[in-house]
Amino acid sequence: MVGSRQYPDEPSGPFPSPPTTVEDREGRSIEIRAPEAFADDALDDVVEMYVEFDPTDRAQGIPPTGEDRIRNWLETIAEDSVTVVAYHDGDAIGHAMLVPDSDDPDAIAEKSGIEWELAIFVLQAYQQAGIGTILLENLLGHASDLGIRRVWLTVERWNNPAIALYERVGFESTGTESFEQEMAILLGDDD
Repeated sequence: MVGSRQYPDEPSGPFPSPPTTVEDREGRSIEIRAPEAFADDALDDVVEMYVEFDPTDRAQGIPPTGEDRIRNWLETIAEDSVTVVAYHDGDAIGHAMLVPDSDDPDAIAEKSGIEWELAIFVLQAYQQAGIGTILLENLLGHASDLGIRRVWLTVERWNNPAIALYERVGFESTGTESFEQEMAILLGDDD
């Protein structure tokens, strides 16, 4: 039940999978975890991160602002999304997720037969240190381990740092709208 988006001919990867601990460009120890549907304290950790997030760095209306709206947004997508979280000294400082582009519970459970939309956010104090790349690669590795093959995103066309990040890990441009660039990546073997 794959949509009409264009995907690269060749798959990208392999990518690392969490849990992973790496040193960023600032010498900080960054841990990447893949909480299952925000189990344990992960939801609270990510809500706290988004409360601190600079609203001027929001993209296409996300993350929402205000603790209650942030929590509601995350709880709404948590069950079906695939998530990785970056931590520094016990605090969530980055979050990347794939949200299924389908309402069909069977297709979502199957994972490989549908497309997944990517969103990634890193707190401003941790940007430009390589954390976005680490987070994205671990999300794609985790997704590939789960059988996900088709991932897409939209990014504002003037957001050159984000576009460069996506291209570095293997995303290719697949279309543009007035202010958005659509990009896609194929993971592992295509079904």
